[in-house]
Amino acid sequence: MTDTEQPAPVHELAQVNIARLKAPLDSPQLKDFVDALDPVNAMADASDGFVWRLQEASGNATDVPVLGDEWLIVNLSTWRDADALTSFMYRGRHRELLSRRRDFFERLREAVTTLWWVPAGHRPTVAEAEERLLHLRSHGPTEHAFTLQRPFPPGKVRPEAGG
Repeated sequence: MTDTEQPAPVHELAQVNIARLKAPLDSPQLKDFVDALDPVNAMADASDGFVWRLQEASGNATDVPVLGDEWLIVNLSTWRDADALTSFMYRGRHRELLSRRRDFFERLREAVTTLWWVPAGHRPTVAEAEERLLHLRSHGPTEHAFTLQRPFPPGKVRPEAGG
C-alpha cells in the first residue's frame, strides 16, 4: 500500500428508518413524496460515503413489508460512517422532504430509526433491521443498536447476547 492508498474499510454503518404512511402511496396527499423518491434515491446513490440501499425493481423499497404493518415503509442502507449519512440527510431534496415528513407520515411514539455497524460488504436484511429497531426500542442505545444522537464507535461486530 502506498501513502495515498486508504486501507479497505472494516466496518460500514447500517441504518434503517421506517415511516407509517398517512395515505396510500398513489394518493394526492403523497404525490410530492412519491415524485421525489427517484431523485432523492439518485442523490443518495451519488453521495460520498454511500455504499448500498435496499431496493426492488422499482428502484425503491416502498413495497417491502416491515414489522407486519402494510402502512409502514422502510429505508435500509449502508454508509461509510455517520458523517457521510448525515451529510446526505440534511442537504438538498432529502432535507426538504424531511422538513415535510408530517405531511406524509404519522408521528410514531417509538423509535423509527436505528444505526448499527456491520462488517464491510454485509448487506443487512429487513429481518435484521427489524430486530435492531426493536432492540433499540426495548433497551435504548447500545452498541447493538443506536442513534445519531447517541452513537457508538465501530468495534467488534458481533451479535449481542439476547440480541
